[in-house]
Amino acid sequence: LSVIAKECLEKGNKEYRQGEANNAIISYTEGLQVNCKDKRLNAKLYSNRATAHFRLANYVECLDDATVAVQLEPTLIQAIEKGARACVELSWDKEARSWLHMGLTIENNNERLLQLLRKSNAELKVKAHTYASLGCAYYRLGQFKTAIQYHQRHLEIAKEVGDKAGEGRSYGNLGNAYQGLGQFKTAIQYHQRHLEIAKEVGDKAGEGRSYGNLGNAYRSLGQFKTAIQYHQRHLEIAKEVGDKAGEGISYGNLGNAYQGLGQFKTAIQYHQRHLEIAKEVGDKAGEGIGYCHLGNAYQGLGQFKTAIQYHQRDLEIAKEVGDKAGEGISYGNLGNTYRSLGQFKTAIQYHQRDLEIAKEVGDKAGEGISYGNLGNAYQGLGQFKTAIQYHQRHLEIAKEVGDKAGEGIGYCHLGNAYDSLGQFKTAIQYHQRHLEIAKEVGDKAGEGRSYGNLGNAYHSLGQFKTAIQYHQRDLEIAKEVGDKAGEGRSYGNLGNAYRSLGQFKTAIQYHQRHLEIAKEVGDKAGEGRSYGNLGNAYRSLGQFKTAIQYHQRDLEIAKEVGDKAGEGRSYGNLGNAYHSLGQFKTAIQYHKRDLEIAKEVGDKAGEGRSYGNLSTVYCSLRQFKTAIEYHQRYLEIATEAGNKAGEGRRYCLLGRIHLHQRELTKAIECYQRHLEISKEAGDKTGMACSLCSLGSSFECQGNLMMAFDCYHSSVQLYDDIRASLQLHDQWKISYRNQHQSAYKGLWRINLNQGQVVKALLAAEKGRAQALRDLMATKYQPGDSSTHGASLSWVPLSTVFIAINGPCVYLWVCLSEDNIQMRQVHVNNYKYEEELECFTKLLNKTALKEIGARDTVPIENPPLDSPTEEKVANQVIPVDVRHSQSSALKKLHDIIVAPIADLIEGNDEITFVPEGPFCLVPYAALQDSDSSYLSDSFRIRVLPSLTTLKLIHDCPADFHMKTGALLVGDPCFKHIIYEGGLLVQLPGARKEVEMIGRILHVSPLTGQMATKDEVLKRISSVALIHIAAHGKLETGEVILAPNTTRENPQPQEKDYLLTMKDVIEAGLRARLVVLSCCHTARGEVMAEGVVGMARALLGAGARSVVATLWAIDDEGTLEFMSFFYDALAKGKRASEALNQAMKCMREIEKFKKEIYWAPFVLIGDDVNLDFKDI
Repeated sequence: LSVIAKECLEKGNKEYRQGEANNAIISYTEGLQVNCKDKRLNAKLYSNRATAHFRLANYVECLDDATVAVQLEPTLIQAIEKGARACVELSWDKEARSWLHMGLTIENNNERLLQLLRKSNAELKVKAHTYASLGCAYYRLGQFKTAIQYHQRHLEIAKEVGDKAGEGRSYGNLGNAYQGLGQFKTAIQYHQRHLEIAKEVGDKAGEGRSYGNLGNAYRSLGQFKTAIQYHQRHLEIAKEVGDKAGEGISYGNLGNAYQGLGQFKTAIQYHQRHLEIAKEVGDKAGEGIGYCHLGNAYQGLGQFKTAIQYHQRDLEIAKEVGDKAGEGISYGNLGNTYRSLGQFKTAIQYHQRDLEIAKEVGDKAGEGISYGNLGNAYQGLGQFKTAIQYHQRHLEIAKEVGDKAGEGIGYCHLGNAYDSLGQFKTAIQYHQRHLEIAKEVGDKAGEGRSYGNLGNAYHSLGQFKTAIQYHQRDLEIAKEVGDKAGEGRSYGNLGNAYRSLGQFKTAIQYHQRHLEIAKEVGDKAGEGRSYGNLGNAYRSLGQFKTAIQYHQRDLEIAKEVGDKAGEGRSYGNLGNAYHSLGQFKTAIQYHKRDLEIAKEVGDKAGEGRSYGNLSTVYCSLRQFKTAIEYHQRYLEIATEAGNKAGEGRRYCLLGRIHLHQRELTKAIECYQRHLEISKEAGDKTGMACSLCSLGSSFECQGNLMMAFDCYHSSVQLYDDIRASLQLHDQWKISYRNQHQSAYKGLWRINLNQGQVVKALLAAEKGRAQALRDLMATKYQPGDSSTHGASLSWVPLSTVFIAINGPCVYLWVCLSEDNIQMRQVHVNNYKYEEELECFTKLLNKTALKEIGARDTVPIENPPLDSPTEEKVANQVIPVDVRHSQSSALKKLHDIIVAPIADLIEGNDEITFVPEGPFCLVPYAALQDSDSSYLSDSFRIRVLPSLTTLKLIHDCPADFHMKTGALLVGDPCFKHIIYEGGLLVQLPGARKEVEMIGRILHVSPLTGQMATKDEVLKRISSVALIHIAAHGKLETGEVILAPNTTRENPQPQEKDYLLTMKDVIEAGLRARLVVLSCCHTARGEVMAEGVVGMARALLGAGARSVVATLWAIDDEGTLEFMSFFYDALAKGKRASEALNQAMKCMREIEKFKKEIYWAPFVLIGDDVNLDFKDI
C-alpha cells in the first residue's frame, strides 16, 4: 500500500510541476485513499495537496489539508507555511500568526516564515489604522456602537502585534465612544488604561490627551472639580512638551468645566485663551470651537445677544473650512440662544437647518439632539403636543444608537413637556426614568436636574412637602459637585414651593439666596428670574408696592439681555401686582403689553396666560361680558395645546364669573369640569377648590344637601393634605390659611338647616388645626375630637365667635343642652373684608385710645369681593360707624351687647375668637354705662374648644406640680436689635425677685438668663415667669445671648427664644406668665394668633398669661404683686387675674386700661399650690 501511495505522490508532484494543479489534487487524493499506515507519507500527501489548493486559490481547502498534515507530522514546515499563507489570504490574522509562531518555534531562522510574519505585521498595522479611522469616522457620525466595534478590532490588532502606543490610542478612542453613549464610568476605565500605557511607553502627548479625556468624562458626570484637576494636568503637559494646540484645547476644556460649576466669568477667560492660541497657530477649526464655547458661556450668563455674535462667527468658520458637522452644531447653538431670548420661531428655523445637516452627513446622534431642541422650541411656543412628538423622536434615536445619556435627556424633555400640559403623573414617570439613567451612568449633574424636575412636577400636583424634599436633594447635589448655577436654581425652586405653602418669609429667603448666587456668577437671566420670584412672594405677602419694585427690576434685565419672553412675563407679573392694589386700569395695560409680546414671538402659552389674567381683572371690574370673552380665548388656547392644568384653572375662573352673575347651572358645569381635570391630574388641592366652589354654587341654588356633600368632601381633601404635612407646623398653618371657604360652608349649611350645635361643631373643626395636632402629639389622647361628642366639659358662658360675610356669629354655651346663637350684621356691610377691616381699625383705635403702641398697618378692603352666602337666621343689626363712642364701647356693642341677656348672672366668660376678634382687649370692653367687662366677669381666651378638651383629657401626671423658672432682665449687652441697642429692664429684675421671694426660688437674671440656660430648665417646672423684651410681630422673647456662640457679635439665634425653640423643647408647666411686650400678639391667620402664647400651648403648657401691648415696668410690678398674692391664696388663674385688674383700677396711678388690660389668660384655668412649688 505504501508503494502505491508513494507512486500517487510522485505522479501528483510531476503534474503540479507541469502546472496541472487540478490533476495533482486528484493524484494526491488517490494516494490518500489507499489508506496506508505510513503517517509521514500521508502527511506529505496532505501537505502537497494543500500546496495545489493554494495555487488554485482554494484557501479553505488548503488550510484544511495543512491542518491534517501538521496533525500527522507536527514538524512539517512546508505544511505550516501553507497553513499560514492560507490564513493570510483569508484575512484570518490571528490564525495566520498562530501558524507562523508554530513554524518559527521549529525553525526560528526560516526566512520564508519571517518574511511572511513581517508582511503580516505590516498588513495588520494598515488594517489597524483603517479600523481606527473608521471608528473615528463613525464616532463623528454619532454611531457610537459601530465606532466601538472598529476600535475594539484596532485594540485586538495592537495587542497582537505588540503595538503599545496603538493599544493606548485604542483605549482612548473606546473611552470617547463610550462617553458618546453616555456610559461615563466605562469611558473613564478606558481612559485610565490609556493613561497607564502612555506613562509606560513615555508618550507625554498621549498622557496629556488621556488627562483631557478623563476631564471631559468627569465633566459629563457632573464632577466638575475633578474634571478641572485633570484638565490642569493636561495643560501642564502641553506646556511642557510645547504642544500649543493641546494647550489651547486644555484651556477650552477648563472653560467648559468652570462653566459647569456656574463660574461663567472664569470660563470666559479660559475660552478667550483657547481662541487666542487657535488664532496664533492658525487652527481655524479650533478658532471656531473657541467661538462656540464663548457663545455657550455668554448664554449661561444670560447675555444672549453677545452669545449670538460668537455663534455666528463659529458658523462662518465652519462654512469656510467645509465642516458640515460643525455648521450643524452652530445652527443648534444659535437655535438654543434664540429660544432663551423667547424668539421661538427663529429658534425653530435654526434647529431645522441643524437637523437637515445631521441627516445629510448621517450623524444619528446629532439628528436626535436636533429633534430634542426642536421639541424645546415648540414647547416655548406652547405647542406641547408637537414638542412631545419631537422629544419622542429624540428618545427613539438615542435608544437606537445606544446613547444612554441622550436617552435620559429625552426622558427629561418629555417630562417637562407633559408637565407643561398639566399631565403631572406622566411627567413624574418620565423624570423618574431620567433619574434612574442618571444614577446608572453616574451622571451627578443629571441626577440633580431630575430631582429638580420631579420637585416641580410634585409642586404642580400640590404635593409641596414632596416637592421640597426633591428640591433639597437637587440642592445637595449641586453643592456636592460645586455647581453654583444649579445651586441657585434649586434655591429658586425651593422658594417657589415654600410660597405655594404660604410660607412667604422662607420663600423670600430662598429667592434672596438665588439672587445672591446669580449676581456672584454673573447670571443675568437668573438674576431677573430671582427678582420676578421675589416679586411674586411679596405679592403673596400683600406687600404689593415692594412686589412691583422687584418686577420692574426683572423687566429691566429682560430688556437689557433681549429676553422677549421674560419681558412679557414681567409685564404679566406687574399686571397681577397692580390688580392686587386695585389699580385695574394699570393692570390691564400691563397684561395687554404681555399679550402683544406673546403674539409677537408666537408664544401661545404666554398668549393664553395674558388672556386669563385680563379675564381676571375684568371680572374684578364686574365687566363680566368682557371677562368671558377673554376667558374663552384662553380656554381655546389651553384646549388646543392640551394644557390640562391651564384648562382646569380657567374653568375655575369661568365658574366664578358665572357664580357672580348667578348663572348657577353654568357655574356648576365649569366647576365640575375643573374637578374632572384636577382628578385626572391627581391635583388634590385643585379637587378641594373645585368641590368648595361647587358647594357654594349648590348653596346659592338652595340645594343644601348637595352643597353640604361638596363642602364636606372639600374639607376631607384639605385635611388629608394637612395630615400629609405631618409634624411641619408652619406648613400646616400656611396651607390652612389659604383655604377657608369650605370650612365656613359646612357650618353655614348646618345653620341654614337650623342645626345650631352641628354648626358649632363644624366651625370648631376648622379652628386651630395645627395647634390641635401639636397638642395631640404631646398628650397622645385616644379621641379628643368634638365631633358628635358631649359638650359637658365646655365652660359655662363660653362665647364661640365666627365671621361669615358682613356678619358676626356668636354661639353661647349656657349648658350642655342649651347652646344659643346670635347673628350680628355689622354696619350694614356687604362683604366680609369690610367687616374684618373695620374690626382691625377698631382694635388699632382702641390701642391708641388706651395709649398703647401698635404698628400693624390697616389695608383698605378690596371692592371686588363676591357676595357672601346668607344664613337663614334672625339677624341683629348693629351699626356703630357714626357713633361717637370709644372703640372699646363699639367693640362691646358688636360682641357683648347682642348676648348680654344670655350671659347675665354668670361671673365667668370664655371667648373662642376668630380673625381680628383674636386681638380684642376683652377685659377693657365698656358698656353704655362705661362699666368694664372685667368688672362683671372673669375672662379667658381659647384658640379652640378642642384645645381645652385635649388639656382636660391629658394624663393626670403630665403637668408638673413642682418647680419654678423665673427669668427677668436678661443682659442685653452687645445685642443690636432693629438697628439699635436694647435698654436693660431693672423693673423686670425687681418683678422676678419679688416673685422669687414669694416662691422661695432664685430667679435667672442678667448674664445668667441665657437662651441655653432657659431652654435647659424650661421643660421641668410647673411655673414659668419671664419678664423681658418681646418681639412686636410675634411676641418671641429676647434673652441674654449664649456664652458658647460662634460669633462675638450675638446673632438672633443666640438670644431670641422663638416659637420653634419652645415647641421643640417641650413643656409640662401648669402656668406660664409672659410679662413681656406683645406676647399675646402674633400674625392672625385661619389658625388663630400665631405667636409665642400659641407656641407655649403647643409645647405642652396648660395655661398662659400673655400681654397685648407694651407694658409699664412700675405698673407691671404692681400688677404681678396682686396677681401672685391671689395665686398664693389658692385662687384660680382667671380669678387671680381679674382680682389684680380690679386692684389696679382702685389705685389712681394705675386705673387706666394701659396698666391692667393687656393681660390675657389663654388655655385652662389652673390653680397652683405654692407649698409644692
